[in-house]
Amino acid sequence: MTLSEKDLRGASELARKIADETATVIVGRPRAIDHALFGLMTGGHCLFEDVPGLAKTMLVRTIAQAAGLGFSRIQFTPDLLPQDISGSTVYQASDRAFEFRRGPIFAEIVLGDELNRAPPKTQAAMLEAMQEGQVTIEGKSHPLPRPFLVYATQNPIESEGVYILPEAELDRFMLRISMGYPSEDEEIQVLERVEAWDGAFPTVRRVATPAQVVRLQQTTRRVFVHPDLKRYIVRVVHSTRFDERVLVGSSPRGSIAVLAAAKACALMHGRGHAVEDDVKSVAEAALAHRILLRPEALARGAAAEHVVRDILDRVPTPPVPQVAS
Repeated sequence: MTLSEKDLRGASELARKIADETATVIVGRPRAIDHALFGLMTGGHCLFEDVPGLAKTMLVRTIAQAAGLGFSRIQFTPDLLPQDISGSTVYQASDRAFEFRRGPIFAEIVLGDELNRAPPKTQAAMLEAMQEGQVTIEGKSHPLPRPFLVYATQNPIESEGVYILPEAELDRFMLRISMGYPSEDEEIQVLERVEAWDGAFPTVRRVATPAQVVRLQQTTRRVFVHPDLKRYIVRVVHSTRFDERVLVGSSPRGSIAVLAAAKACALMHGRGHAVEDDVKSVAEAALAHRILLRPEALARGAAAEHVVRDILDRVPTPPVPQVAS
């Protein structure tokens, strides 16, 4: 079902308002902001992989504030237990009954800071929340709020006191996002903004409500994608499985992630249909973390991002206009 002009305009304007409010705090990172918002628009979890101090937490907190969503931050450590994030049942002597006390996972936006420091059992609890939208405590399932979205971070340069994220968990992240270092001029802007905030956490206008975010997600799913463009997505993903540098290529979740993110990209740009450029702009973020390279390729300096870029260059693009008839 195609989008009406009213629904398209309303959803696109709302997404841009959230992006614009976030940009008043985050300096010079429009791509990272857009990709983080693609997660919000699709309900797809996102993984930030960067060194500390590049405003990842501030970005996520600002998006939550602009979107009018509840925010919770979990600092993952090697001694963190599953009940520390999910919650637990506590005996109330006054009522002579057990009461379930919710953990920090019960928020609309959850920032899992340094996720790769958590032990496997705790990561398994996160995996259930991300995949099923619920947590299970003592055999009873508790649904998480709607919308529900996890933004996680991991530091790629440390190896002590960390647990490598299993492929099954990485596969649950729709996009992997990198902030990158700011330029000299951008870093000067950062200093000026920090001085203006005078030690207080910056605030932005609330431009949405949880109900509006849910409607935004519903509208994003209705963005039209031509069958030939879907075939192009699948051919790109299939190519990751047969590249000579690749040991394990992307799963079908990669195709799903590219499709969803391309729809969000189209809507962000005010279109009710996706085009080839939408796919190309999100493919690296959606696929690179799903690719495992051969040791010899790594020894030669190859990277999964390079593989995705090369595939995009060589896979023929769809020959037909990407507009609904």
